[in-house]
Amino acid sequence: MRCFVWLLLGLALLGGCSDNPHPWALRDISGLLPPLAFELHDGSGQPRSEADFAGDVTLLYFGYTHCPDICPTTLARLSGVVRQLKEGAGQVRILFVSVDPARDTPAVLRAYAHAFGPQVVGLSGSQAQLGKLAKRYRVSYGLGKPGADGQYEVSHSSAVFIFDAHGQARLLATSTDSDASLVADLARLLPGDTGGEG
Repeated sequence: MRCFVWLLLGLALLGGCSDNPHPWALRDISGLLPPLAFELHDGSGQPRSEADFAGDVTLLYFGYTHCPDICPTTLARLSGVVRQLKEGAGQVRILFVSVDPARDTPAVLRAYAHAFGPQVVGLSGSQAQLGKLAKRYRVSYGLGKPGADGQYEVSHSSAVFIFDAHGQARLLATSTDSDASLVADLARLLPGDTGGEG
């Protein structure tokens, strides 16, 4: 599977200009992307929006359930990172947005998200809704041509966008970031954290 994260270099360079006396371990994207906002449906077919996750630190990740490697690896890793926050884990949500709604029906999406733990919420929508959300966060994805068996490849960004409890875009994580960096920065974003970033 091909994964495109074409905005990473620009965001990393811009984030490097920060004069924050306590720099983040991850890429600081504060002020570079808009607040969390979407209209999709969850694995129960119920409409969901950013308002449903107000007050939580939110991780936004795009993928699809037929992904053979990167998506399950990323979701398992993020779930493990969140569990390391212990009592703070209840204040973090991982939003898994499927860009393959034809195959990822609500039932499929619900079962897939459930397999990674209660903090993972599967979301999807129409191609128009998904396109709007992808454009908002400068994410690239595409559906390949179906083969003889009807299956097709999906290319998508592998970045994880992290929003604070107020829905503001704060950090960008990739597969090259360590679990320790993710845990440390998420802990700083937790509401009421004495580190002073939440």
